[in-house]
Amino acid sequence: MNRDVVRQILNVVAVIATLLINSLSQTIPFNGQTSAQIANRYADRTFFLPANYVFSVWGLIYIGMIAFAIFQALPSQRENPRLRRVGYWFVLSCVANGTWLFLFHYNQFALSTVAMIVLLGSLLRIYLILRDGQAISRGEFWCVRVPMSIYFAWITVATVANFTYVGVDANWDGFGIAYETWGVIMLVVAGLIAAFVAVRYRDLAYMGVIVWAFVGVAVRHTGVSNVALAAGVMAALVAVGALIAFGMGRRGGSDSTLTLGRA
Repeated sequence: MNRDVVRQILNVVAVIATLLINSLSQTIPFNGQTSAQIANRYADRTFFLPANYVFSVWGLIYIGMIAFAIFQALPSQRENPRLRRVGYWFVLSCVANGTWLFLFHYNQFALSTVAMIVLLGSLLRIYLILRDGQAISRGEFWCVRVPMSIYFAWITVATVANFTYVGVDANWDGFGIAYETWGVIMLVVAGLIAAFVAVRYRDLAYMGVIVWAFVGVAVRHTGVSNVALAAGVMAALVAVGALIAFGMGRRGGSDSTLTLGRA
């Protein structure tokens, strides 16, 4: 069988398996607990954790994964050089996603961080491949680039949150720094990452997810003034940075992740 066909089939199977595992993890659920129940276990000490409604972004991620699976499986995309390079990195991301779920649900939080790093690394590689400077079609833009930007952005947030959760679960004293202060530090770290993306790639989809997450942190922690303030300020800064970066891209003739072509 043609190697490109094998890659296309594996990507479709990987998406189906990921959606199935994620669905079962919440409906069975694995180890008798949902992801939300585990995440909220230390809600009074994990100040990077956003409000529960923020996790609805997974619905958008799943839709994007389905769109990607269908688009990359088209005969016309069989020899697409970017999709060839993305293919097995995406399969790896799906394996890491499912592995993380099992580890997290069975309270293996330190090991789940390893899986999360693999997931983040594979999505970072995909993200960079998709920004090779070449013009792309409208279909590839909406079915590949935008979904991967959203997925990568959320996993960026989730990785920081996962590290925070592991520290709290291990009763780490944070070098004597209060949990609230660590929450502020993590917000700044994530904000700096988003700022880099704003300057380098002008990716509005990525930054939109970051703003969504920061606002969710502010909503959950309204009673913790320094955390809520930091989350609100970082959300505003990222939003303003996104608008400025988009405006610069439009004036300069280059494209953001809401236009087609080079990025």
